[in-house]
Amino acid sequence: MAITDRVNLALKQAMKDKAPERLSTLRLINVAIKDKSLEMRGRGDASDVSDADILAILAKMTKQRQESARVYEEGGRIDLAERERNEILIISEFLPRQLDESEIFSAIDNAISQVGAVSIRDMGRVMSMLKANYAGQIDFGRVGPLLKDRLCKN
Repeated sequence: MAITDRVNLALKQAMKDKAPERLSTLRLINVAIKDKSLEMRGRGDASDVSDADILAILAKMTKQRQESARVYEEGGRIDLAERERNEILIISEFLPRQLDESEIFSAIDNAISQVGAVSIRDMGRVMSMLKANYAGQIDFGRVGPLLKDRLCKN
């Protein structure tokens, strides 16, 4: 089932359950997807928003909320930080399972061997392959330094 279908089903269920916080977050997801669709049409791209695009949107939304929660905690607003964390939980329902540390290293090594990377100059090609194969499953902000370290050792 496509992610948009899963979001719409969850939205309908939240309406039936009268869960205002969940409903609000699901509506935000829907709006972000529709915004991406409008952006694509504005560029002349007639295709629908792909699941990969949606995973990128959800990952960005999660990252924004993590940063907001951190800022709220530093400012002593625990209630707002908790609300952000609850939104993260709802958004993460639509993200694939995150890879653990050993799986990330395995994915990096696999991508390096598939691309035939031998130096830091190949980092872009390896990252492209990782993004194509593991969108939404890896925090690419964390992968960059790990990949750089691996390529510098070669």
